[in-house]
Amino acid sequence: MAANVLIRYCEGTVFNVVNQNAANYPFNRTLYEDVLNPELCQKQLTYITMNSTLLLLKFYDAGIRIPRSILLGNIVDLGNYKQCININEALEGSDIQGKYCMIKVPTNQSLQISSFLLSKWHNTEVTTSHSHSDTLSRLSAYDKLENYVKTMFGLHEFKTRIGSQSPDLKLNVAVCIPASCTTREALSAFYFNITRFLQYEDDFCRLPGDKPWVPADYAAIILFSIIGLLVLFSTSYDLLHLLILKKDSKEIRTIYRSFSVYTNTRRLLTFKYGPDSLECIDGIRALAMAWVISGHTILLVFNSINLRDAIEWAQSIKAIWITAAPITVDTFFMLSGLLVVYTTAGKLSSMQLIQNLPLFYLHRLLRMFPILAAMILYEVSFQNRVFDGPLWNTQAMSIFACRQYWWSALLHIQNYYNPTDMCIASTWYLSVDVQLHLLSPIFLFWILSGRKNIAWIALATGLLTSLVTATIYNFIQNFQSGLFSQNPLQLRRYFVYYYINTLTRASPFFVGMAYGYILHLWKGKPLKISKFLTLAVWGCVLLILAGVMYCVRLNFDVNWDNQLADNILNSFMRPAWALGLGCLIFACVKGYGGPINWLLCLSLWKLPARLSYAMYIIHFPIIMTAYASSNIRTFFSVQNLILQIAAFLMITVMIAFMVTVTIDAPFATLIKLLLSKEKMSSKKTPVSEISKDTQQSDNKNQNEMDLRENEISKEI
Repeated sequence: MAANVLIRYCEGTVFNVVNQNAANYPFNRTLYEDVLNPELCQKQLTYITMNSTLLLLKFYDAGIRIPRSILLGNIVDLGNYKQCININEALEGSDIQGKYCMIKVPTNQSLQISSFLLSKWHNTEVTTSHSHSDTLSRLSAYDKLENYVKTMFGLHEFKTRIGSQSPDLKLNVAVCIPASCTTREALSAFYFNITRFLQYEDDFCRLPGDKPWVPADYAAIILFSIIGLLVLFSTSYDLLHLLILKKDSKEIRTIYRSFSVYTNTRRLLTFKYGPDSLECIDGIRALAMAWVISGHTILLVFNSINLRDAIEWAQSIKAIWITAAPITVDTFFMLSGLLVVYTTAGKLSSMQLIQNLPLFYLHRLLRMFPILAAMILYEVSFQNRVFDGPLWNTQAMSIFACRQYWWSALLHIQNYYNPTDMCIASTWYLSVDVQLHLLSPIFLFWILSGRKNIAWIALATGLLTSLVTATIYNFIQNFQSGLFSQNPLQLRRYFVYYYINTLTRASPFFVGMAYGYILHLWKGKPLKISKFLTLAVWGCVLLILAGVMYCVRLNFDVNWDNQLADNILNSFMRPAWALGLGCLIFACVKGYGGPINWLLCLSLWKLPARLSYAMYIIHFPIIMTAYASSNIRTFFSVQNLILQIAAFLMITVMIAFMVTVTIDAPFATLIKLLLSKEKMSSKKTPVSEISKDTQQSDNKNQNEMDLRENEISKEI
């Protein structure tokens, strides 16, 4: 009952938002009505069918086909989008323009065959409905799962989200018709009155030039052009003084070279570490980010021609490396809590924290702002103008959400204010992380008091409070324990009320704070333990991590039905993961990491770790752009999935590098210069030093800088 109420509420909200804010919709919906002209349509159809066989073949070739591999789960045929909308032929003062439409054809057809035909075959029994219930029910389940997963990530067109969800399976078929015609007029002419007995419903249509210019487009052009000019002038200024005039870098004005690609790249690629550095965190952060991208790449399976094979593989133990990816968010929550304590303890007193609290918050929000704002601006403008495809109608919802809720994304309240219509769906983590950091000074105040007993009481209070309240909440709500469900209604309920809920995601953050305090207490102190104890601890750590990964995939088993176990897993598997990961970090830092520490400290991970915040913001729009602009259904295989993951990793790293050098690093320098005026005195550690310092500080310890910088880059 609660789930049904939730769905009706969400769909009603979407309906109201769409009607009240039509100007934010990425397509010019009035254009589709304006081009309809019944008289012109009949004229063009007569010409096409009677006088232009080649043109008729173009419409046939780009249009309707029965989806291939229906029994493998594919119920969509995309036709040829580009070929269709590129059809344009002059005809006596008018143009025959191609229009790409998608129709939904129910598999349960009630055929209305004329009495004349029936009279010729009076001894033949006509069966109008053939139904294999098991096959159709499985295909329908795949379709509903795809619909709700795409809705959850803001990737569904308005009509599908608002319209009633029929229990009957419907094939999604592309048709190519003249722009002046409705689908019924064109299909009747092209396919011999097929619409007299074929039942179907229109889904959407697309036309060339159906994306109107909006204020966001002009704002994006102006702002990105200004940034481009600043980068050009700043780089020229920097190179002129360094390479031609041979001036010392200290003689060059920092503000003038803040946008310099040369200086920002050099600093980004310079890695130095101090004695108290936590080098293993770079490897953890980089590997976790790769796991995040891998987990989100799996969404592309919904564009597979063999969706059944993909889902069956995902339900097997072989897919645990991808199906357990959601747990990696707790890696980032744990690291975030660890670093907020480790980079603060010993540098500020309790009263200094209170005195600098406004700067503590301001610096963090300002340092997160540039890349997030740039990506939102790209999402609402350039993405919609540059890319297109037969599935772009699904991306329209994400673009609309950013145009409507850009402000809640920048204020980091999306997980509560607009959870079903988030701008860049993956940024829900930023909202939760910021909210946890807003609460962290409550506990930091006691941790920084200098008294261990008080510090441990504060940490224990925070952890126990989060565990107890989350456990009570989970046992009352009875959520499923993962992002896969045979019941799509439960999937949305789980996502909104559990998965992106700060209450249920807080415990790993507090576990991280405890480990941050432990590392602070043991900083510079030797630790000696026996080999037996070392092996025992490592065995427990690996067992905990492997056990949690296995528990995450339990929900993918179609036969899984244990609500008590779900409640226990939802309450304790995430803090358990953070506990195991914290032990791993502590062992590596104190010299008991062995080959694992060697692996995590490789120089290979330094750059992606430093780029992790930009990679997180950027990777999801890249993946969704690839999905929505795809012109064909692909074949799923593990080999193809690995290639896709590798491709998205490389593309994300390259774009993140460019964005960091041209946007993040320059604004980090400007923010640092701005907030430096607020520094209290040289004896006090400014709050800007404990939040997210810039990569532009040549004289500061590089690893300290990385820790502060990536305190906010722990995203899934």
